[in-house]
Amino acid sequence: MLAHRLLEIGTACGLVVALTAGTAFAEEKPRARDLGIPFIGDTGPGNSITDVEGVSVGYATIIEGEGPIEVGKGPVRTGVTAILPRGRTFDPVFAGWYSLNGNGEMTGTTWVEESGFLEGPVMITNTHSVGVVRDAVISWQAENDLVGPHFRDLYWLLPVVAET
Repeated sequence: MLAHRLLEIGTACGLVVALTAGTAFAEEKPRARDLGIPFIGDTGPGNSITDVEGVSVGYATIIEGEGPIEVGKGPVRTGVTAILPRGRTFDPVFAGWYSLNGNGEMTGTTWVEESGFLEGPVMITNTHSVGVVRDAVISWQAENDLVGPHFRDLYWLLPVVAET
């Protein structure tokens, strides 16, 4: 079942984060600065989010099957990206959020708005996998003791998971 497969991928690959110094796409497609879009400041050596000390990024892509879609069988074209602002530790960062178009699945924003903190990874996936990726993040954080001291006995977590 696809939901089970995504849960496996979300737990095993999307959250066992591999550091990257850039992406494979950076060499194939022009970056915003290359197109003349002005930004303040200089890029890091890899021109990547992982140039920021402590940030970890990992991803998994699933491409399986060919032909017409059969519910529960495929073909499958999906994936998940994990961005950990402090790596694999529980160390909240100040955070806020903004809805650009008001139409998109995203969980965890209420806690970010109320507390002003991001307490785990930011996950990006497809619309229909937001829930299963949220569940995988909660399991992963609990299994790896990445839970705040006030919630250690409750394992209360509300991760940020967004569709793309």
